[in-house]
Amino acid sequence: MPAAFTSTPTSRRQFLALLGISAAAVSCGTATAGGGSGKQLKKLKYQGAVGSVTLPELAADLGYLEDLTLDWVGNTISGPQDIQSAATGQTHFGGAFNGAVVKLAASKAQIQAVVSYYGSDQDTYLGYYVLEDSPIRSARDLVGKKVGMNTLGAHAQALLDIYLERNGVSKADAGKVEPLVVPPVNTEQALRQKQIQVGVLSGVLRDKALAAGGIRPLFKDHELLGAFSAGTYVMTRRFIKENPDTARTFTTGVARAIEWSRTTPREEVIARMTEIVKKRGRNEDTSTLQYWHSYGVAETGGRIADKEFQLWIDWLGERGEIKKDGLKAGDLYTNEFNAQGKG
Repeated sequence: MPAAFTSTPTSRRQFLALLGISAAAVSCGTATAGGGSGKQLKKLKYQGAVGSVTLPELAADLGYLEDLTLDWVGNTISGPQDIQSAATGQTHFGGAFNGAVVKLAASKAQIQAVVSYYGSDQDTYLGYYVLEDSPIRSARDLVGKKVGMNTLGAHAQALLDIYLERNGVSKADAGKVEPLVVPPVNTEQALRQKQIQVGVLSGVLRDKALAAGGIRPLFKDHELLGAFSAGTYVMTRRFIKENPDTARTFTTGVARAIEWSRTTPREEVIARMTEIVKKRGRNEDTSTLQYWHSYGVAETGGRIADKEFQLWIDWLGERGEIKKDGLKAGDLYTNEFNAQGKG
């Protein structure tokens, strides 16, 4: 019987360094550009997620992307991989935790964030769970323990680091906490089988695990930082320059979809998402959609603020991952193409 997760010895420092090097090497790619003849691109390549509906997919179904169409090229469970695909021209946009966006930009990748797409609040959050009878009760209890998460160097690992630091765990002891890559669909199983001692869960997978009982939260990300937008969609600067109308339609469409999801009864949103998943015909399970609550975006229409990047510039800078003075938060994003919530 195969293991419920894939372990990797790659440290956060190594992972982020690799991300930066590979991004810098290909940041001059041209695949994300328009045709160069003045005609703007209308068909956008992107990666999706199994059994769920991304905001661009929702926007397209609602008609908010107008004359744009989406071209699904596969699925991903990794934000850093998704934005790297956008930077290298394999896709036209990608979304990730803002810390990963900062790291990629620090590596000289020519990307810019255009709209927030997920965040954390009291209904939609990332939780760090242990078994009900686990002896783990505090940050210090994590020393020497395995923490399963979807990817390294992103949101889950950043919040783990912040939790350890804010609770007085030394850098030396924090280095003994072992983050492991665990596919989200396998996290609950790995936790219950004691292959890991802590499982990072969110969304429908978290709610299903809680409904089954036997686990409890150690901490939640919004308890550390309050409600906040955590990730953004990025495009290359060249793509934006050559396709400004496309960038505007995409960004505003996603922003409108965020507000539609806020103001529409939850049952109606879930029904719409279920219909979208069924229509695309990928033989996906739609049962988990019933646990959807919100996208968790803090600002109106996903508009971006300096604070959403400055936190991670500081975090990465303090750990030597980037030169803290080398980036300005305001240079990493633009609200120019987001017509939702202006003023």
